[in-house]
Amino acid sequence: MIPTLATAPTPCLVLDEARMNRNIARLHARLEGTGVVFRPHLKTAKCIEVARRLMTSPAGPAMVSTLREAEEFAAAGVVDLTYGVGIAPDKLDRVAAIRAGGCDLAVLIDSVEQAEALTRRGDCIPALIEIDCDGHRSGVVPEDAARLLAIARALPPGGPRGVLTHGGESYNARSAAALRAAAEGERLAVVRAAAILREAGFACPVVSAGSTPTFLAAESFEGLTEFRAGVSVFFDLFQAGVGVCGPEEIALSVLTEVIGHQSAKGWTITDAGWMAMSRDRGTASQAVDQGYGVVLDIAGRPLGETIVIAANQEHGIVAARPGSGAPAPAPPIGARLRVLPNHACATAAQYDRYLVVGAETGEIIAEWPRFGGW
Repeated sequence: MIPTLATAPTPCLVLDEARMNRNIARLHARLEGTGVVFRPHLKTAKCIEVARRLMTSPAGPAMVSTLREAEEFAAAGVVDLTYGVGIAPDKLDRVAAIRAGGCDLAVLIDSVEQAEALTRRGDCIPALIEIDCDGHRSGVVPEDAARLLAIARALPPGGPRGVLTHGGESYNARSAAALRAAAEGERLAVVRAAAILREAGFACPVVSAGSTPTFLAAESFEGLTEFRAGVSVFFDLFQAGVGVCGPEEIALSVLTEVIGHQSAKGWTITDAGWMAMSRDRGTASQAVDQGYGVVLDIAGRPLGETIVIAANQEHGIVAARPGSGAPAPAPPIGARLRVLPNHACATAAQYDRYLVVGAETGEIIAEWPRFGGW
C-alpha cells in the first residue's frame, strides 16, 4: 500500500513529479533544432522510471558514473551508454560483459596506459578521450597535442570514438557572464581537441560537452555532437546558488518528523540528520549558506527563513537562518516537514526509493525504486 505524506516512515525521499517534468521539458527544449544530441547523465536519478522520462528514447543515449548503473540500465533496454569515469583496467571484463548483452557501452580514457590496456584485449571496446577544459579534474588539455595523439595512436585501429569534456569549474561561477564564459571555454576546448585528432586522420565522430550550468548557459553549441547534464533533472540548492534554477524548481526533498525542541536556543529537532541529508555543505561557499537544507512545510511551502542549521548522524537541528532576524520556528512534536537538499546526488544516494508526489493531489501516487553501489 502506498503511504501518504502523513504516514510514510521518516526520513524518506520525496520526488515532486510536476517539477521534475518541467525540468525535463526545459532540458529537451534547450537542444531542439540544434542537431546536437542530448545525452542525460543518469548518476543522479539511478532509477529506471526517471531515466525513461529523461532520455529522448527508451534505448538512450545516456551516461552513467558506475558500472552498476550501466548494468541496471542495460538490463532495462538502454543500448547506448557512456561510462563517464576514467576506466580502470580491472573493470574491462565487466564492461565487455555489458557489451556482450547488446549494450554499446563506451569508456573514458586520458592516458596511453589505458589505451594500451584496451588494445591488448582485442575486443574493440570503444573509448572517448577525456579533455581537460578548465583544470577541474581529469583529462588532456587540448594544447598538449602530442599527448592527445599518443593516446589516440595507442588505441585499436580506428582510434577514439571521440572526445569528451566536463565543465566542472562552472560550479564556481557567480554570475551569468561567468557561466557563459565557462560554457564557451568548455565548447572551444573539446572542439579544438577534435580538430587536432581529425587533422591527424582520426574520424572523431563524437564531440561531447556537459555540465548542468554550462548546458543551461551556453550561447553556442557549434562543433558539438552531444551535450550532457545530470542533476538538472531534479536541481538542488547548490545549483540555485550558481544561478541556473530557483528553489521553486527543486524536485527533491526529504520528509522528516519533529522529535523535540531546545526552546532556549530556538531549535527544533528532527529525525533527518546528515545520514538523511548527506554531509554536503557546498552552499557554504556561496553567497547564501543554506546549512544542511531549506525547510518547507509538509505541502512543500517554505517556512520563512528556516533552514537545517546543523546536523548529527540522525538528528537535524532546524532554526531561523542565522542573521535573518526571523522568529524561531516551533512546529510541534510529530509535525512533518520537508527539506530541500544542497546536493541532490548525495542526498538521493541515502535512499532506495522515491516517493512520488503527483501534481493533482499533492499526495504520494507511486514508489519508484532506485539503486546504489558501484
